[in-house]
Amino acid sequence: MSENNQGEKKKPIWRRYLIWGMPIGGVAAVFAGGIIFWGGFNTAMEATNTKQFCISCHEMRDFVYEEYKGTIHDVNRSGVGATCSDCHVPKDWTHKIIRKVQASKELYGKVMGTISTPEKFEAKRLTLAMNEWERMKANDSRECRNCHDFNSMMPEFQKPRARQQHLNAMSTGQTCIDCHKGIAHSDLRDRADEAYLEELEAPHPGFVRDVPQEYMASLARVEAREASEAEAAKAEQKARQEAVQAQIAAAVDAAVAEERAKAEDNAAEAAPTSPGGGGNVAPDIDWNAVPATDLTLFYPGQASFEWVQNGKTHGGARPLTKGGDACTTCHAKEVTAIGTKIVAGGEIEPTPIPGKRGTIDAAIQAAHDDENLYVRLQWPDAGHNPAPFIDGGKMDPDNQVKVAMMITGTGIEMGETTGCWASCHADNTYMPFDPGAEAIAANADVAGRLEAKDTITKYLTESRTKVEVKGRRGKAQGGWDKLKPAEEIDQLLADGTFLDLLRVYADGSSSNGYLLDRRVANDGEMAAEASLSGGVWTVVFSRPLKSGAPGDVPLEPGKVYTVGFAIHDDYAAARFHHVTFDTSLALDDETAQINVSKQ
Repeated sequence: MSENNQGEKKKPIWRRYLIWGMPIGGVAAVFAGGIIFWGGFNTAMEATNTKQFCISCHEMRDFVYEEYKGTIHDVNRSGVGATCSDCHVPKDWTHKIIRKVQASKELYGKVMGTISTPEKFEAKRLTLAMNEWERMKANDSRECRNCHDFNSMMPEFQKPRARQQHLNAMSTGQTCIDCHKGIAHSDLRDRADEAYLEELEAPHPGFVRDVPQEYMASLARVEAREASEAEAAKAEQKARQEAVQAQIAAAVDAAVAEERAKAEDNAAEAAPTSPGGGGNVAPDIDWNAVPATDLTLFYPGQASFEWVQNGKTHGGARPLTKGGDACTTCHAKEVTAIGTKIVAGGEIEPTPIPGKRGTIDAAIQAAHDDENLYVRLQWPDAGHNPAPFIDGGKMDPDNQVKVAMMITGTGIEMGETTGCWASCHADNTYMPFDPGAEAIAANADVAGRLEAKDTITKYLTESRTKVEVKGRRGKAQGGWDKLKPAEEIDQLLADGTFLDLLRVYADGSSSNGYLLDRRVANDGEMAAEASLSGGVWTVVFSRPLKSGAPGDVPLEPGKVYTVGFAIHDDYAAARFHHVTFDTSLALDDETAQINVSKQ
């Protein structure tokens, strides 16, 4: 230690200078200690965020970790995985500390063994999942957004349904966890109470976002590309149809020549009709001059009207029932994938038919004159694939095919967005809650009014006092026996609340009727013919534009109608058909999917 002029010893430099009243040496020591403490604390805390730490207890290792392994967040083509902390621990310091404090109670659970066995875990797992759902809902799925961001999403790399759902989410205030439960662990959504889910998943005004311009630009690019691809596919399909028509025409010409050779004087009457002409039903219609619309009909299985409204079974239930979206809003470009998946068997097809095709590609043409509507439907035959649950394999041996067209009337719940789906209920024939002959017979009054013996035909919700949609507490879905009084049914018919139903059978016979409380045949005029030639079915039918018959929807210029088509092929019956989603039809309107052109 040095001395000053007066002989006093100088203080060391680390004690001589003060900072905030503390010697600089002390400040340095505290600073160094703080760094050491902070480094140790942070290192220890980060160690608790590793996968190895999270699965160090058997509860996590043996239960949820087993579910996580192999999911898209564990392994994927890019090699970028998400571990436990990525989804369950916030990144920023403040929220991370709060989350760690909250998680400390898990130590108590470990000590007490609250989820130490599979049975205990199963008993608690819905509560645990709900805690996470609520936490992520409250913070706008913060942990999801650490990696996923609406601003970075490019619709060009998403499926059509995902594009639409993400667009809806930004516009209405949805957040990731509303739709993406069960992506790393078993999905428990179907175990939660429906009222709870309704409240939890409701849009939050604070989560509404401006749709990024980059998103809209990407959406425009992919839609333009898909439109171009669709046009090319349509041209290819048209070329194939023309080739088939040429084949049919050649066969017809050969038949005509043969008939003329046999009996020259009556050949005109005996010869088959050329498919280019109008035939017997539409003699004045030149079908070659009527534009065709390509329709893909798909196999629906047991996906009932109740099924599509139930969020536990159908992810699009909220956009459909609350947002007013149509089925085609999400599924227009997924028809082939949907039909192929369902027909193979699974949750909504417990009795698959081996070999049955998932979709039918059909061409429809529609024309009218001053009095009548004329429709021609053509599609390729697919041979016979016996139904294994029916003796002989043919559900309807008398009809190799049946065709139905339904026109949506007024006042039908979601009629314009779902079309004929509004009549398909969970307690119809071959559906999961089909009551069976005994239950029908036991309710003689309702059965008598419905003219039902063994099965319940399709009906509209409006004809019932109540239809069970959710199936809560084990209730059967549907409402076949909750029939409204006869006078109310009559009023619905008078008000136009029905589905106009036109049916054509394999032999060319037909029936005109409607769906309301049941399937009813009315006195409406109708004519039809059906034929199979060159491996292609051709069905033509007509009906007056305005018949005046009860159950017939009048067709008028300037109006757009929602229609649906169904084809029962391969001797099928009941729900084992192929159907369309909501389809628009109008007279002389090129904006409609089916433009009924004047001839």
